[in-house]
Amino acid sequence: MSEPNDPLRSLFREAADRGQTQAGLPPFAQIAERGRRSQRRRRAVVTLAACLVLGAGGAAAVTLLPGDPAPVPPANTPSRPAPSPMDTAPPPSSTPTNPPTHNASTSPPPR
Repeated sequence: MSEPNDPLRSLFREAADRGQTQAGLPPFAQIAERGRRSQRRRRAVVTLAACLVLGAGGAAAVTLLPGDPAPVPPANTPSRPAPSPMDTAPPPSSTPTNPPTHNASTSPPPR
């Protein structure tokens, strides 16, 4: 049990009384400005974090995804090869056709 004349206790009571009389709330405008400032900081931090996450995800995707995919083989092999464009041309004739030659002895009929 403490004594009523304790000097330390009386000093603490005096400090508490003085603090209560001097304590007061700041003006409303100042409190509102602090709230707006903290809200702006919070938005900036969230925006920065979102940009970092998106950037890191994009960098990871570019790094981890393969460049060119390997060619995919057909599901089944064809039974015979497809005809080439040269196979569809008509076969050459067996008798060669020579273009007519003009002889000096052969002249067109006179008029």
